[in-house]
Amino acid sequence: MEYRLRRQLLRIHGRSIAWVPPLLLLVAIVLVDINTTERFRIVSWIVLVPGIAAALCGVWGTAAFAVLSLATYVAVDSLWPGAYQAGLADFVLVALGGALGVLVSAVRVRRERQMLHIRDIAETTRRTVLRPLPSVWGGLEQAGAYLAADVEAQVGGDFYDIQPGPHGTRVLFGDVQGKGLGAVETAAALLGTFREAGYHEPDLATVARRLEVRMVRHRRHTTALGGDDADRFATAVLLCFPEDAPDTVDLINFGHEPPLVVGAHGVRPLPGGDGLPLGFGDLGTGCPPLHRVPLGREETLLMVTDGVTEARDAAGKFYPLTREVARAVETDPGRAEPRRLVRRVRDGVLLHSGGRLEDDTTIFAVRRAGEDPVRGRLQS
Repeated sequence: MEYRLRRQLLRIHGRSIAWVPPLLLLVAIVLVDINTTERFRIVSWIVLVPGIAAALCGVWGTAAFAVLSLATYVAVDSLWPGAYQAGLADFVLVALGGALGVLVSAVRVRRERQMLHIRDIAETTRRTVLRPLPSVWGGLEQAGAYLAADVEAQVGGDFYDIQPGPHGTRVLFGDVQGKGLGAVETAAALLGTFREAGYHEPDLATVARRLEVRMVRHRRHTTALGGDDADRFATAVLLCFPEDAPDTVDLINFGHEPPLVVGAHGVRPLPGGDGLPLGFGDLGTGCPPLHRVPLGREETLLMVTDGVTEARDAAGKFYPLTREVARAVETDPGRAEPRRLVRRVRDGVLLHSGGRLEDDTTIFAVRRAGEDPVRGRLQS
C-alpha cells in the first residue's frame, strides 16, 4: 500500500519525477558552497544525494546520482584554492555514501517486489475462497465486501458463496477460527464440499452434515501432517431459497451471528445460537435444527462476521449494527438494496473504528431478484 501510494505521488501524467528531489538537493548544495565563504564549505553534504535517491529511485537511478555526486564533488572542490579544499577524506566519504546508497536501493527494490508478490498471492488466494459472483446469480441479487485487518497481505478465513441447483439456490456464509493459510485452507475445503453437496443434495440438512464431516476430515488430515488444526472450527450460516416456497428461506445456523432481515418495515434477526460451530459435531449434539422462516421478496438478508459486530470505537464501544441499519432503512427504505446496504455497513464500521480493524471483516447481503439473465441453475 505504501509503495503504491509513493509511486503515485512521484508520478505526473504517468511519468516518474522521483529524480527531482535528489537533483534539487544536489543543485542547492553546489550553489550554497560556491556562493559562501571558505568558513562554510558544505560540498561534502553531497553524500546525502545518493541517500535520498536510494529512497526514491531505482537501482540504476541511484547509481547515476552516486556517480554524478562524486563528479560534482571533484568539480566544485577544485574551484577553491588548495588551502580551502575539502580533500581526500571527504572524497572517500562521498564515494562510500554513493556505494551504500546503491546497495540500500537494491535491497529496497528487492523487498518491495517481494511484498508486491506476496500481496498478489494473498489476493489470488482470497479470490479463490471469495470467488467473484455476478450481481444476480441463481435468482439472488447479491453484494459483498471484504476488509482485511492486516494491511501486510495477511489473509483470513472469512468465506461465502452462492450455489444454484435443482433443489433451490443455497448460500453459505461463515468464518473460520484463526488466520493465515491454515484458515484459508479450511475455508476452501468447506466451500468445495458446499459447492458439490449444495448442488446435488435435495435435503439441506444433508448438506449441513456433509459440511460437518468435511470439517472433521480436514482437521484430521492437517493434524496428521503436523499442523496445529486439531481445535480449529468454523461458524457458519447455511441457507436455501426454495423454489416451491418463494416467500420463505430455510436456515441452519452453526453458531454464527444470526442474519438480519432488512426491509422497508425494519430490521429483525433470523433464528440463531441453537447450533454448535462446524467441527464440534463429535460432542454428540447432532446437526443444528433447520428453520423455515418467512422472507419477503423485497427483504434483504444481511450477514456479517465478528469483524463488524466486534468493531470498537475509541471509547471501546461495539459497533451497533442493528441500530445503525434500522436507522438507515428508516431514513431511506431503498438502502435495503444489497449493494447500498453493504456499502452502508462497510462505511459505518470504518467510521466507527477509525479505520482500525481488529479482525478481518466480511459483509454479505442477498435477496431474491427478478428473472436471472444468467440463471445458472445447471452451472457450477
